[in-house]
Amino acid sequence: MARTRSVIRVAAAAAALLGGVGLAAPAAAQGVIGTGSGRAGATVAAVVALLGVALGGLALARSVGRIGDGDGRGGAIAALVLGPIGMFLAGLHLATSAGGIGTGNGRGGAIVALVLGVLGVVLGGLALARSRHSG
Repeated sequence: MARTRSVIRVAAAAAALLGGVGLAAPAAAQGVIGTGSGRAGATVAAVVALLGVALGGLALARSVGRIGDGDGRGGAIAALVLGPIGMFLAGLHLATSAGGIGTGNGRGGAIVALVLGVLGVVLGGLALARSRHSG
């Protein structure tokens, strides 16, 4: 139980840190040339959602017994936390960005992040259901 809480705390801290970076002031306003906040918000959402997918996949593999000897419950819960956070960040980015897909505002990346967030939630849910049945 303590391990599950620590995994959730680490996942929440990583999501908060990445979310804060993505929602920070635009890089162009600070005089930096490169990836602006248009792509950064979508990238942060995609990274958070991808973490959810990775943890959900590993938790599902663990709950089936393919890797490790645990039930994968902690990873499943972390995936169920990170998936919706990634979806929220992607939805926020889609709602606040101007322009269409292909304009460099990160709308395509935000759509990919939405899909990854849903996949992370599905994998986390499957792993959690599997861990309840196996243990």
